[in-house]
Amino acid sequence: MKEQQKKVIHRLRRTEGQIRGIQKMIEEEKECVDVITQLSAVRSSIDRVMGMIVAENLKNCFVDPEDDPEKQSKKLEQAINMIIKK
Repeated sequence: MKEQQKKVIHRLRRTEGQIRGIQKMIEEEKECVDVITQLSAVRSSIDRVMGMIVAENLKNCFVDPEDDPEKQSKKLEQAINMIIKK
């Protein structure tokens, strides 16, 4: 497994733990503001994972470009669109 994949998996596992914690908070009827704070942290974590994946794909576009310039252009456009939709 590549180092970048390990980092993504690690972050997703941490996020999974945060979500379990939020479920427990809701079951225990914790304060709304505390639940929302944790949900915001999960959203930030997911955004970071998305950024890591898009950045890795962009890097691969430059390190290992497609032989077909049109395919290469489409890959880059797709990566840019993923960033913009964020």
